[in-house]
Amino acid sequence: MRRLVLASNNPGKLREFRQMLAPLGIEVEPQSELGVPEADEPHGTFVENALAKARHASSRSGLPALADDSGICVEALGGAPGVQSARYAGANGAGADQDARNNRKLVDALKDKSDRRAHYYCVIVLVRHAADPEPLIAEGRWRGEVIAIPRGDGGFGYDPYFLLPGLGRTAAELMPDEKNAVSHRGQAMQRLVEMLRYAQYLDS
Repeated sequence: MRRLVLASNNPGKLREFRQMLAPLGIEVEPQSELGVPEADEPHGTFVENALAKARHASSRSGLPALADDSGICVEALGGAPGVQSARYAGANGAGADQDARNNRKLVDALKDKSDRRAHYYCVIVLVRHAADPEPLIAEGRWRGEVIAIPRGDGGFGYDPYFLLPGLGRTAAELMPDEKNAVSHRGQAMQRLVEMLRYAQYLDS
């Protein structure tokens, strides 16, 4: 496996996946470059959404497909935004504008809360073909807390508001290599790479 499609058009995710899979000699192409439309994400769990996206992208492209579903889960909000993280403030925007609206809503929801604990969660699914009965599934969690004032200009999504108490920095203040080593997506990717090697997918 030397080429696969990423079931996402998010430039931040594409950049991270390319950085992590480049050492394995795997080329990652976004679904938009292959004419694959975005899949629906109607499910209530991260893993179901990721699997649906991977199967959709593989079916349309004829390539192995990689998909993730991730989000921020806040303790004081009962795990919200959760699977709705990307559309927390509605689905009427995109990119930086959508991120800004999502972050405003999250900060506002926590303004009277003393418990600021949160974690990012990510599940990654890789299918060799659309009907793959044995998809590879890896997950990761990254614990921190939500702050009211953003810090840093790296990353994307909720990163400027996600403080890592042990480091004293937000996710947006980390260098890309630092973030990839410890983030929820980085953890899941490391586990996926281990499974790829074990399953000998790289030679298939």
